[in-house]
Amino acid sequence: MNEPQAPAALGSLPLDELSDQSDLAADELQPGGPDDGDESPGRFAGITPPRRRGGAGRFITDVIVELGFLPQSRVDAAVEEGRAAGGSPEEVLLQSGALSSDQLARATAERFGLDHVDLTVYQPDVTAVGLLTPQAARRYNAVPIGFHSNGHLLVAMSDPSNVLAIDDLKLMTGYEIRPAVASSEDIGGLIVKMNRLDEAVAEATEGEDDDEEDPTLVADIRASATDAPTIKLVNSIIAQAVEDGASDVHFEPHGRDMRVRFRVDGVLHETTTIPRRMMPGVISRVKIMADLDIAEKRLPQDGRVTLQVEGHHVDVRIVTLPSSGSEGVVMRLLDKEAVLLTLDALGIRDSARIRFEEGFQQSYGAVLVTGPTGSGKSTTLYAALNTVNSVEKNIITIEDPVEFQIPGINQMQVNLKAGLTFAAGLRSMLRADPDIIMVGEIRDGETARIAVEAALTGHLVLTTLHTNDAPSAVTRLTEMGVAPFLTASAVDVVVAQRLARRLCNYCKRRTVLTMETLKAANFPDAAFDIEAYEPVGCARCSHTGYRGRVGIYEVMTLSDEIREMTIARESADVLRTKAVSDGMKLLRDDGLEKVKLGVTSIAEVARVAA
Repeated sequence: MNEPQAPAALGSLPLDELSDQSDLAADELQPGGPDDGDESPGRFAGITPPRRRGGAGRFITDVIVELGFLPQSRVDAAVEEGRAAGGSPEEVLLQSGALSSDQLARATAERFGLDHVDLTVYQPDVTAVGLLTPQAARRYNAVPIGFHSNGHLLVAMSDPSNVLAIDDLKLMTGYEIRPAVASSEDIGGLIVKMNRLDEAVAEATEGEDDDEEDPTLVADIRASATDAPTIKLVNSIIAQAVEDGASDVHFEPHGRDMRVRFRVDGVLHETTTIPRRMMPGVISRVKIMADLDIAEKRLPQDGRVTLQVEGHHVDVRIVTLPSSGSEGVVMRLLDKEAVLLTLDALGIRDSARIRFEEGFQQSYGAVLVTGPTGSGKSTTLYAALNTVNSVEKNIITIEDPVEFQIPGINQMQVNLKAGLTFAAGLRSMLRADPDIIMVGEIRDGETARIAVEAALTGHLVLTTLHTNDAPSAVTRLTEMGVAPFLTASAVDVVVAQRLARRLCNYCKRRTVLTMETLKAANFPDAAFDIEAYEPVGCARCSHTGYRGRVGIYEVMTLSDEIREMTIARESADVLRTKAVSDGMKLLRDDGLEKVKLGVTSIAEVARVAA
């Protein structure tokens, strides 16, 4: 490349000289490339120059105090904590939540005398972004975002002191590198947005016209399913879904095209569209991956496959759905290497947590977790198992499928073709000297009876059940053929839960919920207005206003009175009334507490716990 060169490459300079090269002002940036001409400084929103150039010798903690992010006393305490734990004070401050990642990036930029870039405001140049592959961007935690008028490439980095990375980026892009500092979260979000789906669709359809499909021109479906462009498209969709944290991928034929939707944080949104002529090849490719019959289009099929995506082992469950004149596919993604959540991260608090912990800390009895599909029941049980897991206890699970691998726990997977059902596996587990048993789901009366009997014979049984609330679980077991006196003796705690989307911490806005708003959200007893937060939307949360999910819980302990009511076959409504008088907090009330804390919105609580 023949772009103008700086007097010296930044990557070849010592760290304390990095700041000396930062005299290229932000207004010298050019959004279109090195040859676009001069631009007005006001156009480059999101770039903040340092207060002073130089100063690389300062401690980052001194800069944090200087910028007014934290008082000196809090920083000094973090320094001591870091020494004791063998970590850095900024890591301590980040983990405690006292300092945000964006504040740390701002302090880092100030320390080295470099520009700070807010990637939620600054609009990256697509030409610059395209100079680096997503894989390389992840490796260096850096993304090119624009050009300077002298030809230098502006690169957003979380660690500008990594001069080796700067040297590598110079060789890979062919440009002299000018580092700027952005938060790791913002850089990660931009990397995720380096989406290649549309390019994959364009490559796969290159040379095809949009005319009505001619049967004489349609290639063999099996051959088209193994074409490189089709394989690349399907792989790109799956990889993008994993990067976005999607739990499900929907391939849905509509008219002439097929839309692709991801379910992220429990809500579906459209991602891309596949042209009609590609639909048979894409569907067949997915079927081949799951070892399904590609010729069968009239009946639903289901299968699974384990893939490795960006170093993650992902279990994919695939279901085909025949429709009039076409066929759709739904893929459920389970990241087997996902980090196990703790009870703190799940959001179960106060008395609900105490009741739940008392249940699974016992040496015998049954703990039921209920809720609809996708409400996080298994994740809650995993968190409980992770709490009680120790070398002194033999813990055995039977699941369909094994979603997360837990060290130290014996996990068995249902295999219907081999005759390994929940009931059959549960019988075998009882002969294997278990202390704690986890049954992934009670689906039939036989499994329910064996689980209850196991809880009565000295084992702690953790399992899930599909009911709308906690009291209904007791009546559901009766409906499944379990004698009420057995249920009353075996079950100790029932947990009902839902997952609500968390408000984005960066853009949520304070608001006041009036009594009318609360009553409309199914809180008829609201007697006064409350302060809360509402979603706004920013680049960090893909303009949804939400990022991540939190659990909403209802925990019922079976007291002596509730056990007597169970034996008397009282209705779920009667049991609920008694449980509330005993201190149980209903789902919607727990949701309202999280609204008051600014964790979620009243609209989310009304959506999932109405």
